[in-house]
Amino acid sequence: EFDFKSYHFPKFETDSVQPVDKLFEQNARKGFDKIWQKILAKNPDADKKFYEDRLEYEIFVINSMDFPGYFLIVADFIHYAKKNNIPVGPGRGSAAGSLVAYSLGITDVDPLEYGLIFERFLNPARTSMPDIDIDFCINGREEVFKYVVDKYGGNLQGVEANVAQIITFGKLKTRAVIRDVGRALDIPLHEVDAIAKMVPDVINISLDDALKQEPKIVELAEKQPEIAELINICRVLEGLPRHASTHAAGVVIADKPLVEYLPLYKGKKGEVVTQLDMGCIEKIGLVKFDFLGLRNLTVIADTLSIISSQQKACPDFLNLDFKDPDTYRLLASGDTTGVFQLESSGMKDLLKNLKPECFDDIIALVALYRPGPMDSGMNNDFVERKHGRKSIQYLIPQLQPILKETYGVIVYQEQVMKIAGDLADYSMAEADDLRKAMGKKKPKIMAKQRKRFVEGATANGIALDKAETIFDLMEKFGGYGFNKSHSAAYAVIAYQTAFLKAHFPVEFMAALLTSEMHSIDGIVKYIAECRSHGIQVLPPDINESGKQFTVKDNKIIFGLVAVKNVGEKAIESIIESRKDGKFFSLFDFCERPDLKKANKRVIESLIKCGAFDSTKEYRSRMMASLEDAINYGQRVQKEKADPQMGLFDTGKNEQRINLPSMPKISEWDEKELLVFEKDSLGFYITAHPLTRYEEILDKFATADTMSVKEMNDGKAVRLGGTVRSTKRIMTKKGEPMAFATIEDMHGSIEVTIFTGVYNSANGLLADDNPIIVQGRLQKNENSVKILADTVISIDDAEKTWTADIHFNLDMSKTKRETLSRLFDIFKKYPGSCRAYIHLMDPGKTETIIEISSGIKLNMEQALRLEVNNFFGYDVVETVCSEIPARSHIKNGSYKNRFKRNGGKKRTLSA
Repeated sequence: EFDFKSYHFPKFETDSVQPVDKLFEQNARKGFDKIWQKILAKNPDADKKFYEDRLEYEIFVINSMDFPGYFLIVADFIHYAKKNNIPVGPGRGSAAGSLVAYSLGITDVDPLEYGLIFERFLNPARTSMPDIDIDFCINGREEVFKYVVDKYGGNLQGVEANVAQIITFGKLKTRAVIRDVGRALDIPLHEVDAIAKMVPDVINISLDDALKQEPKIVELAEKQPEIAELINICRVLEGLPRHASTHAAGVVIADKPLVEYLPLYKGKKGEVVTQLDMGCIEKIGLVKFDFLGLRNLTVIADTLSIISSQQKACPDFLNLDFKDPDTYRLLASGDTTGVFQLESSGMKDLLKNLKPECFDDIIALVALYRPGPMDSGMNNDFVERKHGRKSIQYLIPQLQPILKETYGVIVYQEQVMKIAGDLADYSMAEADDLRKAMGKKKPKIMAKQRKRFVEGATANGIALDKAETIFDLMEKFGGYGFNKSHSAAYAVIAYQTAFLKAHFPVEFMAALLTSEMHSIDGIVKYIAECRSHGIQVLPPDINESGKQFTVKDNKIIFGLVAVKNVGEKAIESIIESRKDGKFFSLFDFCERPDLKKANKRVIESLIKCGAFDSTKEYRSRMMASLEDAINYGQRVQKEKADPQMGLFDTGKNEQRINLPSMPKISEWDEKELLVFEKDSLGFYITAHPLTRYEEILDKFATADTMSVKEMNDGKAVRLGGTVRSTKRIMTKKGEPMAFATIEDMHGSIEVTIFTGVYNSANGLLADDNPIIVQGRLQKNENSVKILADTVISIDDAEKTWTADIHFNLDMSKTKRETLSRLFDIFKKYPGSCRAYIHLMDPGKTETIIEISSGIKLNMEQALRLEVNNFFGYDVVETVCSEIPARSHIKNGSYKNRFKRNGGKKRTLSA
């Protein structure tokens, strides 16, 4: 414990002659007067006296803890950000529970509207530093930090720095130390990697705990002396600092030069950084501020900018309608890819089950989708009670007003605090201590709290057994409880992004694509989302594309910055040249931008990705003429730069002198076009090689590269895609194996192919070859991989994995002779697949005939073609075989089909 009176608070820079505490009080009250009309607009029945009393109480607490300067500094740089159009988050963490923070513009959430508790943020009975984390748009975070440095920093070139970023130390954690030591001992990479992957996926697991939980590592150490040496060295080095870097968000501001408190050093970019980490900084009495960059704020800002550029009316996010039916329809459908906090597959399932109808439901969603509530069944309980499938019961009537908003389920830490206050006369400061104790689960402290709660509750007339039961419930669910202040603030951003997707889907997707410009997987994911919503994403265009993704005629135009080898200076030169009119040919283009910036490599990438297609010339011809076009452009630019020469100074639509001609060659075929497109963009855009296989993938694949991220380690999956790259290596035994990167329409994933599978799969691992991989997931904190046990060509999926073949026949056109001929065809394709005949009587019944076990078929394309040709319409339907714990089957099993269709099942012998 430290005396916070001795903390080194920075001085708030102001022209006012007032003391800081008086200035703080004045600003807080003025700010409240400004927000009061906003509060009344949302809640006309709001009690001003209640709000004013809460405000005065918070001001008193903050002053008594000597924190007014802290609040003024935070409010100061947030005000700077907002004044300079740098998006700031509505709040983060427990600070959203403060009415003073709302009044000063630090947060944008009314804490009293949502029942948020100030003591969850600042507990007057337990002096601790205020901790206000602030989210900024990632593009503006550095500008705000620079403002703070300029205002409070002193002389950063010398030793007079009052502001510094905070150091962070990367440590040799269990997996990292195994890999580093293995590298130093020259143990083959694949062996070290295999040992590192054996470490259980548990947060902060130690090497000793890993050895206890995974005996295979011990066995290897006993058999191989080099592995034993590896483990022994790792034990010594584990936990030591590995490297130093700059903390992503932490900034320290002091009242005088920092060298008077701690040593400093300069980071890689010349930034001033503390030599003590965050924990030590607080211990020596320095104050830290967190400047966090949140991508979603940038997405919102970019969306609003695009909407404005389309001459559409921008939504007013300061007065947004939180009852918008279109937004709730989108949320209830689970259509939340790109929506802040709500885009994981598990969250989408929860959304579809919950079907949120109000903002309180969104707050609850953010709190419920976490491991604790999910493991305990809280989220299912919440859903069942909301929809009336499970009764809502309160142990005593006093619990109803506290738990009514969450249907009787304890979801928030604030609810635990209110129960303690209302039932057992805890002060909110005491209730916060109880909340903290429940999170830490220390038996001695919990025993004292139980005694305190039960005595307080029974003194208020609550029966002893019920008081004990209530405490048991608080202890059980309070440990899972989430900070409602944080949940409410982040629910605001979730709602805002959902609102934009519901009302401005094209602009929103363009902003999302811009946010992922430097991530191939991110762009692939959101292009797939655009396809699923019928939003057209056009290739880059030298005449239309901007630096970022833009929107025109309700279509998204690719941003030039996402094209490989095209730098920002080249883009700026192209856009500047375009002011004189559109480029009408490759030769015209080469005359105008600076060819030192828009060089051959740049133009080559632009041709390959289709950026010159608006000139109406084949890509193949432009590539063949590129050298001539550049030489021509350089000659023209040189002549234009010479005032004595005017030879080439003609209008752009007139015939150029000595203009080279393009060779009359045919265009590249579709495969070449797609390969070059991928080469320049990193992915396919105008088409995708997997498009023709969508039906097969839908039937036989159990996952894609997006859904596997939400699946458990060890789950069996089938995944289809094209081969992006393959790395072949030799094992220590001299046997071949490979690491392949497989790409589908949603992203990519690494597949490990060991020797046994490699021998049969090697021929399939050519770049861009479509394959399906079956195997098991291997997940750790950094990656998801598939350990393959089968790799096949996508064309062989039906042949390999069909379990049942169904023949759907029109009963009115089927006679005994027809069936007899069908059985003759069956005899030509013996195999292992079960067969069923469905006699369909349109609008009436369906009779399902199970062919006897003596006749099983081999699913070949020839069988499909012969049967369909015989009947003259599509007859054959396949159902794939299951793999352990598979995630879905498009057509369902035979039993499910039979039950669903209500048909009559008969067995027909051969």
